[in-house]
Amino acid sequence: MAISGGLLPSEDKPQGLAELSPACFGMVMATGIVSIACHLLGKPNLAQALFLLNIAAYGVLWLLTVLRLARYPRRFIGDMVDHLRGPGYFTMVAASSILGSQFVVLEGDNRIGAALWSVAVVLWIMLTYTIFTAFTVKERKPALDQGISGGWLLSVVATQSITVLSALLAAHIDQPYKLALNFFALSMWLWGGMLYIWMMSLIFYRYTFFRFSPADLSPPYWINMGAMAISALGGSLLIINSRNAPLLLSLLPFLKGFTVFYWATGTWWIPMLLVLGVWRHVYKRFPLKYDPLYWGAVFPLGMYAASTHRMIAAMSLDFLAFLAQAFLYIALAAWSVTFAGMALSLRRNIPKGKSSKSPSAL
Repeated sequence: MAISGGLLPSEDKPQGLAELSPACFGMVMATGIVSIACHLLGKPNLAQALFLLNIAAYGVLWLLTVLRLARYPRRFIGDMVDHLRGPGYFTMVAASSILGSQFVVLEGDNRIGAALWSVAVVLWIMLTYTIFTAFTVKERKPALDQGISGGWLLSVVATQSITVLSALLAAHIDQPYKLALNFFALSMWLWGGMLYIWMMSLIFYRYTFFRFSPADLSPPYWINMGAMAISALGGSLLIINSRNAPLLLSLLPFLKGFTVFYWATGTWWIPMLLVLGVWRHVYKRFPLKYDPLYWGAVFPLGMYAASTHRMIAAMSLDFLAFLAQAFLYIALAAWSVTFAGMALSLRRNIPKGKSSKSPSAL
């Protein structure tokens, strides 16, 4: 199984704008959460630099996406109903929410945050009911081992990214909107958790009962952990909001229990994914080189740092502080290596007259 230019496996390498990956917004997701983690953990200058870069990347990727829809509508829609490529569109939701969270956390700009929240919610509704309805009613469907990957969990990440931005905005508005937004955040948090249980059951079944090759273990499987990390972040923000929200206060033991549950599940995945990575690259000698898929591995690392930090603040778990700091540096290293690989890839393509392929290198 070959690798596409986003977060999901595909049959062919990307060939310019026509094959721009639906999951190309993974770069914005990764850069955004690493920026937020830097801000939370005392690196404001680096957080600001990544924030400005993320604004530019978000704008460029939306331009390329709109151009692709206008020039290649059949490919665009065809990807949306494809079992492997379709879930990649959920990166648009997560990227919008995470950039909105950057505006709220780094700039205190709730208006732009609210505007991006609206974009994310509209996209979430459209994509959720288009993609999963199409998967349900289409007549020809792939077998489980050929139709599901860790990329499906992008739908969970998208859902929980709206939880996070909703909770951040709810902390800065007055009643009655505070109650409504906190309730909406709580509902999305619960739905995201249920969706993870459904999908992770299928993915784990695929792991253990079907043949698994090194090519199948693409970096998006790190989203197994990232989906739980962002769920823990959402729960931590709801716990913090409960100090001024009676509804959430009445559910406080439940919120704390499930937040730790999400965080512990995400933590369990880290050694497992590392062992599988060693199996892939050392034992099976699968080549380790730049691939746009690696943005799908950077995001969970940054999210784990940010979620651990906020969970510490929400529940006074100071003994976990070393984990947040350690994973921030790991995420920064992973982001730097992936960004350098992307830059070198673009540089190699341009002199060869392949600049038309550069959009999909993101």
